[in-house]
Amino acid sequence: MAQAFGLYTHQRNNRIRSNLLIAGLFLLVYLTTWGLLLIAYGYGGVPRGHSAFGEANRIFRSWFPFITLATILWVFIGFRLNVAMIGAVTGARGITQAENPKLYRMLENLCISRGLPMPKLAIMQSDALNAFASGVNDSQFTVTVTTGLLDQLNDQEVEAVLAHELTHIRNGDVRLMVIAVVVAGVISFAGELVFRGVGRSRIRMSSDDTKKGNGLAVIVGIAVIAISWFLAVLIRLSLSRSREYLADAGAVELTKNPDAMISALLKISGRADIDGVPSGVMDMCFENDPDDFADLFSTHPSVTKRVQALIETAGGRMPAMPPHPPKIGERQDLPTMVEESAARGPWSRAPQGPGPA
Repeated sequence: MAQAFGLYTHQRNNRIRSNLLIAGLFLLVYLTTWGLLLIAYGYGGVPRGHSAFGEANRIFRSWFPFITLATILWVFIGFRLNVAMIGAVTGARGITQAENPKLYRMLENLCISRGLPMPKLAIMQSDALNAFASGVNDSQFTVTVTTGLLDQLNDQEVEAVLAHELTHIRNGDVRLMVIAVVVAGVISFAGELVFRGVGRSRIRMSSDDTKKGNGLAVIVGIAVIAISWFLAVLIRLSLSRSREYLADAGAVELTKNPDAMISALLKISGRADIDGVPSGVMDMCFENDPDDFADLFSTHPSVTKRVQALIETAGGRMPAMPPHPPKIGERQDLPTMVEESAARGPWSRAPQGPGPA
C-alpha cells in the first residue's frame, strides 16, 4: 500500500497532474468556445460566400486573448475563493479552539507529531458520516467534519479520519482535487448551458436570402462541446484512487491505530452521502459511496478494498462484530470478504484478538 518510494512518487505525480490539469483546462475552454461559435453561426447563418466554420475560426482567433485572460481569472478565483465557495454550498462553519477544544486538540496533536502546519477546522450540519479537506495552500487548508460523524464515531475513530484528511493535505491531494473541481466546473457549466438551451429552443435556420444556416456546423459544435464535457468529467474520474490507500496508510502512520481506521470505515460505509452537496465536493470527501454502477465510476476505492488493504499491509484487524450493517452490504458482503482476505494474510498464523470496542 505504501512502498518506500510510494509517498514521494505520489507527491511528485500530484504536482505533474496539477500542471497538466491546468493546461487541460485551457484546452477544454478553447474547444468549448469554438463549439459555441459553431452553434451560433450554424443557427444564425452567415452571409452567402462565407462558411460557418470560417466565421467561427475568425472570431475565435480574435477572441483568443480574451478567452485566455478569462480562464486565468477563473483559475485565480478558484484558487483564492475555493474554501469560501465550498463552505457556501455545504453550509460548513469554521470553529475555534474554544468552541470545540477536544476536536481542535486532536488535530493539533496530529500536526505536532509530524511538524505540520495546523489547518483550520469547520463543522457541517449533516446526519451523514463524512469529512473532507479543502484549500490550496497553508493559509487556506481546512478540515471539515459533519456533525453525524462526530456523533457516531468514538474519539479514536474521529482521530483516524482527521489523520486521513491531514495526510491528503500533506500529500498534495487536496490541491489536486480543487484544481480538478475548477476544471470540471467551468466546462460542465458551459455544457449544461448549451444543451439545455438547445433542448428548449426552437430557433430555425435563417431563411434570409443574404444568410445561410449550416446544420453540419451545429452538429459539429454540439459534438465538440459534448466531448469537452465528457473529458471534464473524465478528469475527475481519472484521478488515481491510490490517493485514498496512501491517505489511509498515512493516517495509520500518524495514529499507530489501524483498527480505529477500519472501524471508522465500517461505520461510515453506506452512510456517507451528504444531501444537496455537489458531486465535486463528494469527490473530496473521506468516503464517496458508490452509485448503482458500484465503484466502476467512483473516485474512491470500495470500503471493502480499503479495509482489506489495512488488514494485509498495516496489521489491522476486523472487529468481532462490525459496528453496523453497512447499507452497501446488499451489493457486497463486506465482513465476509475482508475476513476471507485476512485468513489468507499474516493474521491467519496467529489468533485474532478482539477488535476495538
